[in-house]
Amino acid sequence: MFTRCSFQFLTELNQHNDRDWFKANQPRYEAQVRTPALQFIEAMQGPILSLSPRFNAVPKKVGGSLMRPQRDSRFSKNKTPYKTNIGIQFKHFQAKDVHSPGFYVHLANNECFIAVGIWHPESTALNAIRHCIDENPNGYKKALQAIERAGFVMTGDSLVRPPRGFDKDHPLLTELKRKDFIALKTITEAQVCQADFVEFCQKEFQKTTQLMAYLCFALELDY
Repeated sequence: MFTRCSFQFLTELNQHNDRDWFKANQPRYEAQVRTPALQFIEAMQGPILSLSPRFNAVPKKVGGSLMRPQRDSRFSKNKTPYKTNIGIQFKHFQAKDVHSPGFYVHLANNECFIAVGIWHPESTALNAIRHCIDENPNGYKKALQAIERAGFVMTGDSLVRPPRGFDKDHPLLTELKRKDFIALKTITEAQVCQADFVEFCQKEFQKTTQLMAYLCFALELDY
């Protein structure tokens, strides 16, 4: 599936991030990036199903688990047209967009990682997670302990001050201040290019299921 050629293409794309270069190198993108990514997603269908029947691995060029290469630069000072990473998200079947619980694989020359959780949830969902942590702290603390043992770290944006309605002395204030609930583990390019990368991802994701189940519970989603 993924090889050094996949990363080499991303290196060159970073150096020549314009539409003419991408169009001229479209066959290389298909052979070295998109096809391996779709093969990986297809191979992950069974492993994702074994983690939870509520999450999908969809090997489609558009509208599936592979995130599109084009950047949305409408509100960014960076106007380069293409992403210089491969993003793959295995989303909840009830999810409508990227801002929902999922298992994630990120491949780039400067950083590769696997992650789980929810990124930039909208305000209603974020409030539901915070209230769930407040009302059901033990389950959340057990989920954090499990991901810590597995070598994952919680990451993402956080508020500077306590969220509205929560005390500044709350024992889980650090968690309540989160705007993202993402557990991340850095991996190496060599691991990505190994023949057992699918099995590796399945084993690592398996260690995060308590957190994923908790987030789904907080959002009243099936797990």
